[in-house]
Order: sequence, then structure tokens, then C-alpha cells
Amino acid sequence: MEVVLVTFNVVMLLWLVVGQQKPRQLLWGGLAVSAILLVVQGWVEGWRWPLIPAYALTLASLLALVLNHRRRTRARQGSIQRRGVRRIAVWLSAFLYGTVTVAAPLLFPVFTFDEPAGPYGIGTVAYHWIDNTRDETSTLAAPGAKRELKVNVWYPASKDAKGTRAPYVPDSKVYTEAFQQASDLPQLFLTSLGQVRTHAIEHAALSDAEAPYPVIIFSHGFRGFENQNMFQVEQLVSQGYIVAGINHTYSSMVSIFPDGRVALFDSVKNTESEIESLEQTDKTNEVWVNDVRFVLDQLEQLAAADPDGRFTGRMDMERLGMLGHSFGGATTVQILLSDPRVRAGINMDGVLYGERRIPAAGISKPFLMISANEKDEENELTNPSAISDDQFSALGMTRNEVENNKEINARFAPVTAGGNYWLKLNGTDHMSFSDNFLISPIMEWTQGVNARGTHRLVNDFTLDFFNHYLKGRPLQILNNAVGTHNDYILEKG
Repeated sequence: MEVVLVTFNVVMLLWLVVGQQKPRQLLWGGLAVSAILLVVQGWVEGWRWPLIPAYALTLASLLALVLNHRRRTRARQGSIQRRGVRRIAVWLSAFLYGTVTVAAPLLFPVFTFDEPAGPYGIGTVAYHWIDNTRDETSTLAAPGAKRELKVNVWYPASKDAKGTRAPYVPDSKVYTEAFQQASDLPQLFLTSLGQVRTHAIEHAALSDAEAPYPVIIFSHGFRGFENQNMFQVEQLVSQGYIVAGINHTYSSMVSIFPDGRVALFDSVKNTESEIESLEQTDKTNEVWVNDVRFVLDQLEQLAAADPDGRFTGRMDMERLGMLGHSFGGATTVQILLSDPRVRAGINMDGVLYGERRIPAAGISKPFLMISANEKDEENELTNPSAISDDQFSALGMTRNEVENNKEINARFAPVTAGGNYWLKLNGTDHMSFSDNFLISPIMEWTQGVNARGTHRLVNDFTLDFFNHYLKGRPLQILNNAVGTHNDYILEKG
């Protein structure tokens, strides 16, 4: 509806400026059509501030009627030269206004996700689970509170499933404020966040096309949230996977529980400081690891006896994978190293935090590391003891940061050992592996990235990896793509 409204109003503007004859009936008709489109668009999709120039054009026909009346009364007044200058000014003003009218909703869109490519539609259901065996350690929690998690599950449904499409965020006001605090983006970038819809149908029936479906756990990035990788989740589900996304309470952007309670990011417990000791960061990661183990236990119960009957006998917990972004990627590695239930995993640009180290022989399970192929000047500081504190200050770093970085680099050494993969994507940065850059093309341009191109490449490799290691299908991409390419470098151990 936005496209229809903007297109009609801009075409009408051009006609008003360029057209010679403007019958009163057509002007009144243009006003009526534009007004109807404005009302319908606002009612169906919601009014947005980037469309204010387009909304204002609804009055253009009315303004033209007034000007036509004045023009008739002054038809004999003014020189030809003055009328010519005035007409050029009108054309230029109309062109600039039309450009703004078209550009504003393009630069600040209600973004959409690519159409799921697989044979399945997508259903979704949300859960709220409390782990009574663990105390909540956040400084924001009530005394004596137990660890509680919000988990979204997406699953294959019929392509013809009808119902309400799930919103990208459950509460636009709460999430807009949380996004703004987490990203420092101006508020105007985020005002349309609440109007974004996913392709998932709430509480749709699970498709009967397959008996059990393999299951994939998703763990978001530090200060992310469970829906932050819908570009990836939707494509996986459409290809026949059940995906469970965990919201790691108090380390996520925000959590909203069924009773309306809001759990914000705990900035006291999670300092987000680059000089924080690795020991403390590794300890924090263990909380996430235990979150995943608890969710796995809950999913096993659903697979055995779902109270709603949806997942009973339909989750194949013998074909279980995991993927995560950033801190969630680190959590994926820790789970691969410690929980025999998870058979294969993908870490998307996650530093290898955690209490367990990858053995020299590698992870004894299928593993794919995906990284932004960024040049990090810290990696070049191989001998920090030979560099003065003043030199560190000039680089915007501390000695502790570089020492941490040196240890972290050592943790990556055996990533590909044992035949595993490391994919490094050119022209990307850390947030390329989430939905973040879909918010506005301005963010893509300033960072020099191609969000949708990266998403499609990540999805191709993700699907090939899980199709092989969870569904037993032949590899289509991974083995043939090893080496250096224009868009990526793929290494295999």
C-alpha cells in the first residue's frame, strides 16, 4: 500500500506540474483517490513518519484548484519572462519534493525478509520455562528468583497455512527503546520496527509431510534477542527443520514474560568492557551453556509428550544441531564440546569464550566457523611486551586488551582440525550475521556491506552443512568451495 500511495501521489504531482490542461473534475478525482489511498494505507499498514511528504501530496490537487482559480484572474498580468522563471522554479521544487517523497520510505523502510525458498510454510509458538534448579544471579532479578527463559519455536507448516503473521518484535515500544540503547541508533531509524512482520503463522498446524523433523537450537549474540536471525531461521524451517531460539534473560536486549514483566539487559553484571578478564567472560558464558542444556531438556519433554499435542513424536532429538551468533556462537562451541546430544554446530563470528578449549585434534563433531574477514590491527601485535603504554593509547587499546586478544587468537588455532570448516566472508562485519542491517540501507552504506547478499551466502552454507550432517544428504557446496573466492575464503582442516 505504501508503494501504491507514493507512486500515485508522485505521478499526480508530475501531472500537476507538467500537464497543461487540468480539468476541475480530474483535480477533484485525484484528491478523492489520493485521500482514499492515504486512509486505507494507514488503516491496513499503519501511518509512518517517512511517508509524511507523500501524505502531504494528497492536498496537491486541492492546491492546484486554488492556483488555477488565481491564475485565471491574473491571466493577463506579468511578463512572459517572469512566468517562465516561475515555471522553472515550480518544476525544480516539484522534482526535489518528489525525490524526498520517494526516498524517505526507501531509506527508512518497514523491512521484509526474503520469501522462504523451501517447500514448507512456517509456524511458531512461544514458551516460558523456569529452571527451578538454578538461582537467577542477575542484579535486576527479585531475591530468590529462579532462572527463567523465553523460547520461540519455529516449525514446518503447510504453505497454505492461514492465520496471524507473527510480529518481528512482540512489543514495539519496549523493543524500540531496547534497540536504541543497544545500538545507539537515532530513534527515527527504529520507529517502524513494530510494523515488521515475519512469514511465521502463530500456532499453525505442524506439517505432516515428514514424521519427525531434525531440531536446531539458536543462541543470539550478546545483547541480542531470539528473533535477531529471522533471515536464517525462516529459510531453515522452510526446508524442514524445527528451530528453537533462546532468549538469554538479562544478557539479551530485553525479555518480555507472559505476565507482562520486562527483563532488561543487566549492564551491572554484563559490563561489556573490553578490559574484562577472560576468566570472567568465560564464567558468564557458562550461564548460557546451562541455558541451552535446560532448553534441550524441555524440548525432549515436548518431543515425548507435548501437552498441546503438537510436537509429540515430531521432534527428532537424535538429529540435533546448534547455531549461534557472537556470544551465542561461543556457546555453540561449548555445547559441542560438552553435550553429546548436539551432533553438529555453526559459530557465526563468535569469539571462542568459554571454560572448555578445542583440543589440538579439533572438535570431534562436524563444525563450521563463519567469520567476518576483517583486518584487526590487534592481531598484528604479536609481542605486546615490546610496546609501550603510550603506543597502546595511540592505538586506542590497553595492554590487557592485547594480552586477552593474544590468548583468544590461540584458541582459534585448532578450529579446522579434524576436517572441519572455516568460512571467512569478505565485505562483512560482526553484525552482518544478524538482521541488523535490514533496518535501513543507510546502515549498509555507512558500513560498506551488502546485507541481503551476505544473508543468502550464509544461508547457502548453513543449509548445506545441516542437510549433510543432520539429514545425511550429499554436500553440494562445502567440499567444492574450499579455497579463495571473490566473496569468501573457505578453509578445511
